[in-house]
Amino acid sequence: MPKVLISDKLSTEAISIFESAGINVDFKPGLSAEELKQIIHNYDGLAIRSATKVTAELLALARNLKVVGRAGIGVDNVDISAATASGVLVMNTPFGNAITTAEHAIAMMLSLTRQIPHAHISTISNKWEKSKFMGTEITSKKLGIIGCGNIGAIVANRALGLKMRVIGYDPYLTNERAKEIGIEKVELDDLLIQADFITLHTPLTDSTKNIISADALNKTKKGVQIINCARGGLIDELALFAALETGHVAGAALDVFEKEPAKENILFKHPNVIVTPHLGASTIEAQEKVALQIANQMAEYLQHGAITNALNMASVTAEEAPILKPYMTLGKLLGGFLGQVNMDGLAAVQIEFDGKSAKINESPVVSSILAGLLSPKLDSANLVNAAAIASSKGIAVSTVKHDRRCDYETMIRVSASYKGGERSIVGTLVGGNKPRIIEVQGISVESDFPSDLLYVRNFDRPGFIGAMGSLLGQLEINIATFHLGRKSGTEEAIALIEVDGQIDQSVLAKVRELPQVVRADYLQFSS
Repeated sequence: MPKVLISDKLSTEAISIFESAGINVDFKPGLSAEELKQIIHNYDGLAIRSATKVTAELLALARNLKVVGRAGIGVDNVDISAATASGVLVMNTPFGNAITTAEHAIAMMLSLTRQIPHAHISTISNKWEKSKFMGTEITSKKLGIIGCGNIGAIVANRALGLKMRVIGYDPYLTNERAKEIGIEKVELDDLLIQADFITLHTPLTDSTKNIISADALNKTKKGVQIINCARGGLIDELALFAALETGHVAGAALDVFEKEPAKENILFKHPNVIVTPHLGASTIEAQEKVALQIANQMAEYLQHGAITNALNMASVTAEEAPILKPYMTLGKLLGGFLGQVNMDGLAAVQIEFDGKSAKINESPVVSSILAGLLSPKLDSANLVNAAAIASSKGIAVSTVKHDRRCDYETMIRVSASYKGGERSIVGTLVGGNKPRIIEVQGISVESDFPSDLLYVRNFDRPGFIGAMGSLLGQLEINIATFHLGRKSGTEEAIALIEVDGQIDQSVLAKVRELPQVVRADYLQFSS
C-alpha cells in the first residue's frame, strides 16, 4: 500500500482523500530539514506547500519516493532537475489559486492608487489628513500585464471590468488567445513605454529574473505604478528603490520579495510602497482548493498512474490511464527486449505507431519504451527520467504515427541504431491488453514476453531444432514454448524459446557453440 507524507500545513480533507484512496498518510507539518531527511525513505509520495525544501540532498535519500505534490503553483522550493534525475514526478496545482492571486493583484493596485494603507494608519492615529491622500483613478488607464497565463488572464478580465485598457506581453501568447481574453498583445518594450500600471504574473526563470531591471524601469513612463504578486526576483529591488526615490516610479505594491521571509527590505522604507507577506494564495477557498487538488492528483497517480499538472512529464488523464496502461506495458517490454541485447554506442531510437496505437497519447508510451530500453544498464531509469537520461547521453529519439492499414489492430515498432548497426522489434496487443512479440529484426515470429526467454539468431538448416532441444534436455532445462521465424528466401532465422527457470552464462556458452547458432541472449521480463 502506498504511503504519503504531508510535511506542510494542508487541509485535513486532504488526509481523507488519501485514506479513501487506500493510501497510508502521515501528517507531520513543521518537520526540520534534518528530521525530514531521517524519514523520507519511508514514503512513496510527499505533499508540500512552500515551507518544505525538496533539495537534491533530500531526493538522494528518498529511495522509495515516486511523486512530490506542491499544493500551489510555485515550485521554487523543489529542485525539479534533481527530481527528474531521481525519477520522481513533480506535480503542482496551477489553477487552484489563480482567482485568489488575481484578486489580490487587483486589490493591491487599488490600495496603491488610493493610498489606503497609509490613509488607514493616519486616520486611526487620530489624524484627519484628507488633503494629504490624493489618489488616482484607474478608469481608462492602461494596465500592462507581463505574463498572460491563467492568473494574468483573470487579472485582464477584472481590469477590463474596471474599464481599464489592457495590454499584455507573454512570449507564449498567441494572437488568438490575446483576442479571446480581450487584450492587446505587445512586445515588452512597448508595454514598458505605454503602461500606467504594470503587474507581473510570470514564473521566475533564468529568462524572467529581474525582468523589471534598471534598464526596463528607464523605459517606463514617469509616474508608472508597479504591482508584483507573482514571484520575488522578477524585480531588481535596488533599481526599483532608486526609481521610487527619483519619483520616476510613483508607487509599488509588492506581495513577494527576492528573499523571504522578508523581515528586512530596503523597499519597506519608502513611503510610496505598500507590501503584504506573500498573501496571493491566502484565502480560505484557495487553501482548501489546492490541498484537495494535490491530494486527488497524487492519489490518482499512485493508485492508477494518472498524471495531472506534472512539471517533468507529460500529463495522463484519469480517463486515459486505463487505456494507455497496456500500451505502456507493451512499450516497456519492447524496450526491455532491445535493452537486454548488447547495443554499445546507442545513438538513436525511432518509435513507430500503427493502427489504434497511432491515435493514443504517445508521450507516456515513449517514456515507457525508453525506461525499458535503458533500465537493464541503468536501474535508476524509469518513466519520469528516461527521456532526460536519453537526452543527456545524446540519444536521438523520434516518433512516427502512420495513418495506414496494418496487419494487426494495433502495432508498435521500436528501432534502435547503435555503432554495430540497428536492432528492431515489433509488438501488438492481443485482445486489446495482452502484449505480444510479432517481429524481431524484420523476421515475423510470434511470442509472449515470458519471465525467462532464450533469444537465438541462427541459420535455418536441418538439425537445428533437434540439436537445441537435445542440448537443453541434457542440461535439464525444460522448454515451455518454442517459436521460430525465418526471413523469406534466406537462411536467416530466429528462435524465441521460453524456458522454465533461469539460464546462466555456462548454458549460454554451450548454446553459442552449436554450429547453426549465430548469437544467443538470455532475456528476462516482468510486466
